[in-house]
Amino acid sequence: METLFSKIIAGEIPSYKVAEDSNCFAFLDINPNTKGHVLCVPKVARR
Repeated sequence: METLFSKIIAGEIPSYKVAEDSNCFAFLDINPNTKGHVLCVPKVARR
């Protein structure tokens, strides 16, 4: 199932990438509560 986050990781939705490795993808929040708020999402879902 495609989600907003999987589309961001795939590059289908633009984002400002802060960090990336084989396990996670971190990017700046589009509507932050504070300056520099970062979201970190896993690349692989646990089953």
